[in-house]
This record gives sequence, structure tokens and C-alpha cells, in this order.
Amino acid sequence: MALPENAPGEAPLKMEIQIIQVPYDSGHKNVRMGIGPVHIVSRGLSKRRHAEMHVAEVVVEDRFPQEVGTTFQVAHALAARVQEATHHRRFPLVLAGNCMSSLGTLAGLDEPAGVVGLAAHGDLNTPESTLSGFLDGMALATITGRCWSNLVSTFSGFEPVPDRQVILLGARDLDPAERMLLDGSAMTHIDTPSLRQAGVESALGPALERTCKLTPRIYLHIDLDVLDVSAARVNRFSSAGGLTVAELLHVVRFVGSHSSLAAAAITAYDPAFDEGNNALNAAVEVIALLGDLVGSSAAT
Repeated sequence: MALPENAPGEAPLKMEIQIIQVPYDSGHKNVRMGIGPVHIVSRGLSKRRHAEMHVAEVVVEDRFPQEVGTTFQVAHALAARVQEATHHRRFPLVLAGNCMSSLGTLAGLDEPAGVVGLAAHGDLNTPESTLSGFLDGMALATITGRCWSNLVSTFSGFEPVPDRQVILLGARDLDPAERMLLDGSAMTHIDTPSLRQAGVESALGPALERTCKLTPRIYLHIDLDVLDVSAARVNRFSSAGGLTVAELLHVVRFVGSHSSLAAAAITAYDPAFDEGNNALNAAVEVIALLGDLVGSSAAT
């Protein structure tokens, strides 16, 4: 994202954040993980002062919602919201029910971006490989050009993200077909044990540097179930083997400090499973950190 330019003698302008709520799960509004975006804003962010954050919502008219058709409609509407945010020189921060929102976010950016994805799942299934039929499990496969090519082609100007510009961190719940695809691809996969053994800087640093040489801007996608279930039960798919909240914040801070963030997303939060508001509090901490990172990068 091009930053606002300052007139001679003016103080640096601070980048504002545009929060874009996408309250959909599997094409249905305000159910399951679709409740998460509004919950984060109303129950989490309302407790803090975020004067430089604007909130908008993605809504589509669909009297007979279908997982595939409606999800792509939502992605188109999201792309328009992201374009609007960048036009007003605001940083797009997407709060979405599903990870397929990544298509709309990337399609709405004015320039291509590499992807740093934090998630428990690979989202690398295709209609041919999936065992569940869950569209959200095809998100990364979709944005890297492996499926739904006809529907993806309706997004003007969007080009699939090359594998070598994708970093997947924390993924551990992979179907056999996903693991085979990931192992045979040029994507960088950093699992939790590797991250802890080498440290964030050593494990992530070289891969992020390579990605930024290919494309200087990064889309940071945070599926909250990258967190270990002991740290926060984010949704029904939460599992062991994930990050702590401190590790998640460390990764976000590192990516934001060593790259030019084009947009970010927090996805897959279902408040019904959030005991003690642990996931909600983690989301709010991430948003506050992103606010600091975006503001400081705009001022430099």
C-alpha cells in the first residue's frame, strides 16, 4: 500500500486502520464462525479506544445462500471494500468467518502481495481431493491457482499467488493429499516444533526475506486456530500442537517489522467455543499490535 505523502515541514501522517467485518461461514451470515467478526468488534474492541480504526461490513443479498456461490459473492464484495480502504489510504484489516476471504482481500489490493498464513489447517484441498466438501478447506489451494479457476477469473486483475511467495506457519492438521501437495510444492512450511527449536527470527526470517525479494508487500492471514487449544479454544476444529498467544504475537511483530504489510486478516473465530474469552482477548491483542505496527511504519 502506498503511504500518504507528507508536505514539507509537516509531521508524519499515521496510517489509519479499516476494519472490514465479513460475518459469513460457508455462505451463511451470522452463524457459527460468522458471528466472530462482529463479536470481536462489539465485545472486544469496544472496551478500548481505537480512534484511528474505522469499521465497515460486507453484506450480500442472497435469498438462497449456497456455500460456493455465496462465498464467492462475499469475496467480490470484500474486494470492493478493500479497494475502497486502499483508496482512502487505510490499512485493510479483515475480520472474517472463513479463510476464503483471503481471495477477496488479495483481489482488492492495488498490487500483488506475498502471503504469510498462520493456521492449523493447510486449506490445500481441492474439489477432487477433499473428503469433507468444506469449501473453506480449499482457500490456499484457490489463491494459488489450484482450483475454482472459472470463478477466480471473475476477479478482475487477480493473479494466483506463486507458491514461492507463500509461507504457511503452524499448520498441523493436514489431510494426506494436502501433505503430499505441500511437500511437493515451493511453499515454505514452518511447523510449531521447528519454530520453537530455531526461534522465530531463524525459522521465519530467511523465508520472509526470500518472499519480500520477490514481492515487497505481504498479506498476513491469521486463522486463530493456529493457537494451541490449551491457549484458546477458537472453534470446533481447535487442536493441540499450536502456538501460544505470546508466540503468535511474536510472529506478528516480526512479520510487521520486517516487511511491508499490505493487509491482514483474523479468521475462523466462533465465540460459542471461547471459554473465558481467551480467543477474543488474543484477537484484540493482535489487532492492537497491528495498529502499532501500521502506525509506526507510516510514520517512518
